[in-house]
Amino acid sequence: MISATLCYIKNEGKTLMLHRIKKENDYHEGKWNGLGGKMEAGETPEDCVIREVKEESGLDIVDPRMKGIITFPNFDGVNDWLVFLFTADRFSGEMIDSAEGHLKWIDDDKLKDLKLWEGDYIFMEWMTMERFFSAKFIYKEKKLVDFQVLYH
Repeated sequence: MISATLCYIKNEGKTLMLHRIKKENDYHEGKWNGLGGKMEAGETPEDCVIREVKEESGLDIVDPRMKGIITFPNFDGVNDWLVFLFTADRFSGEMIDSAEGHLKWIDDDKLKDLKLWEGDYIFMEWMTMERFFSAKFIYKEKKLVDFQVLYH
């Protein structure tokens, strides 16, 4: 199982999103996503999300808030993924040109207009709740076929 993080940075009614169009052979090619990536040995989810956001955007986030955990069994046809989801609204630094795609601040009410993974439309609503969630999203050939969620 691959452990990873995903962060949605919020600022003044907007969310920083990454349009995945630069990386060769990117499984997420063409999709919009939050910032994040695979955990490295010895990292906590918080260590990882802070590092990944810095690497992908140049921004230093402060006090990221874990909102939920999602498992994606056999997501890419090979691996199970365990993803820790965060939001952050405190940050500093200057945005860089990301090697993974184009970064853009998107109005929160326009997020659902973006080309997202099907499950993202569902869990992004949960990210606004004051409850922690644990979910499983099952994809087959890049199509969402089922999901389950528990709230805590």
